[in-house]
Amino acid sequence: MNGNRGTSSHDPPESVADVGEFALIGRITAGRTQPATTLLGPGDDAAVVAAGDGRVVASTDVLVEGVHFRLDWSTPEHVGQKAIAVNMVDVAAMGAVPTALLVGLACPKSTDAAVAEGLAAGMWKEAVRAGAGLVGGDVVSADQIVISVTALGDLQDRQPVTRGGAMPGDVVAVAGRLGWAAAGLAVLGRGFRSPVTVVGAYRVPDPPYAAGPRAARAGATAMIDVSDGLLADLGHIVEESNVAIDVRTDLIEVPQRLVDVASALGANPRHWVLTGGEDHALAATFPDPAAVPEGWVTIGTVTRGSAVTVDGGPYEGGAGWQHWR
Repeated sequence: MNGNRGTSSHDPPESVADVGEFALIGRITAGRTQPATTLLGPGDDAAVVAAGDGRVVASTDVLVEGVHFRLDWSTPEHVGQKAIAVNMVDVAAMGAVPTALLVGLACPKSTDAAVAEGLAAGMWKEAVRAGAGLVGGDVVSADQIVISVTALGDLQDRQPVTRGGAMPGDVVAVAGRLGWAAAGLAVLGRGFRSPVTVVGAYRVPDPPYAAGPRAARAGATAMIDVSDGLLADLGHIVEESNVAIDVRTDLIEVPQRLVDVASALGANPRHWVLTGGEDHALAATFPDPAAVPEGWVTIGTVTRGSAVTVDGGPYEGGAGWQHWR
């Protein structure tokens, strides 16, 4: 998208300050369509979204430039897609279907308007992919780009699948890719831009949105979004359910592409799979192997205890990402 709307190629690009708050909102909402769950979209004091069974699943995430994304590593559209994906997968992790999104954008007044429009284009693209509506939000001035997204979802008359329902004897399964974003981050951190497959996985996650509701229908006892690393996030299920989980590495396939990239970088691809964040896969527990639905892969078991282990013992090398550490 070309943000240079001046009278000649020598004119500086338009900034968000040049465009203005309300004109910018108009640009990024004009001509967009909404799903049937959006009863009243952008343009009023608030949106109105249908809540099928009277309950609304809600989740919020904040992405900060320099912490969660870099515009020299990702395009604005990539960042916009990522901002939406990391929120909607939290809704899916409760067993719900994403329905609507509210977005807050803070940025310096000198920000190129094309950056803001690119962010919005990516947001709309990911929302449409998941069947949700982008129904409202706000734009404000700040010293750096900060994106806040609130995602809403519909349980469709099911009970929410929390982190606290796992029981000894359950099996642990995952849906979605693991380790790809960590590999992409490692590549970018070395100053490379390829292989495109792993770099793209870091730039734009590919959450298995439909796998969450599918797991809920199959009787999942606990579920979580893998955002900080498989072992770290399984630790939340362990803590909330008062159980232990043992992950078996012989059940987890390490894709050849990750093996190749790790070999080139002198890294351990299995470490990426076990501890790498930002792939936004789903991990869940099921009462027995027969309950694990299509698209999910069994990787371990739930037992009595209070720890996450790998192949029966503690995992050395850290479990995943934590802010402020």
